[in-house]
Amino acid sequence: MKAYVFPGQGAQFVGMGKDLFDNFSEAKELYKKANSILKFNITDLMFDGTDDDLKQTKVTQPAIFLHSVIMAKMLKDFKPNMVAGHSLGEFSALVASGAMSFDDGLGLVFKRAMAMQAACEVEPSTMAAIVGLDDDVVESVCRSINEIVVPANYNCPGQLVISGSINGVDLAIEKLTEKGAKRAMKLNVGGAFHSPLMESAKIELEKAINHTKIISPICPIYQNVNAQAVANPDIIKSNLIKQLTSPVRWTQIMKNMLAEGMTEYVEVGPGKVLQGLLKKVDRNVKCYSASPIEE
Repeated sequence: MKAYVFPGQGAQFVGMGKDLFDNFSEAKELYKKANSILKFNITDLMFDGTDDDLKQTKVTQPAIFLHSVIMAKMLKDFKPNMVAGHSLGEFSALVASGAMSFDDGLGLVFKRAMAMQAACEVEPSTMAAIVGLDDDVVESVCRSINEIVVPANYNCPGQLVISGSINGVDLAIEKLTEKGAKRAMKLNVGGAFHSPLMESAKIELEKAINHTKIISPICPIYQNVNAQAVANPDIIKSNLIKQLTSPVRWTQIMKNMLAEGMTEYVEVGPGKVLQGLLKKVDRNVKCYSASPIEE
């Protein structure tokens, strides 16, 4: 069984998507449509901008979404048995699998980016990568701290990202280092994604999601909040609303996909981060980057 997976924030690079724009007329039209929907030329920033341009929240998230979704649309053999997306990538997966329209998906991603940016400005917050400890140790330390700090991204065995207030994350880093973490370092992010500090963004995005048409995808989507295969539009919508304040259970998603017959793992979009995470779970599964352009 073939799984198509879609990356989240952090995978962006200058020039992303330019090959699709240059080689496919349909891709060019979709990029032009995106410029119109967003009311600024995101293609200029994606193709010819700077790293700093792409780090802007209002650019980063829609840029990754566009690269992933348009690439999926250009693939001749896009016939997934299952799909999933890491954080932001869940929106890409929903559009690629037919559960949501391109226009609605891009609109939601842009609203999500702006709502998250606004939430980050309310209270200083951050995230940190913890490497080399079991999940239950990290969870226990987070619970022991009388500040907001929670597990945010279960990326693979031995790699968990925590999220919360500056003081909460600092205290957690100190305690987790004492517990024997191989690495415990802050990430260069704008705020505490996938934590209670995103509640204001969740409330704002909930309104938009509730007004968005979502239908059954062409195959099950493994959603971030519960790592389970879902096809029911109402459940998909409910899980999507919870996503901003809930952890990304990527380790569990990969294990569930493997348990349910995954034999191929195709990453659709910029970078190869998700392939690296799978290799930490099972090195024997065939995994590769999608490309509609023959080398």
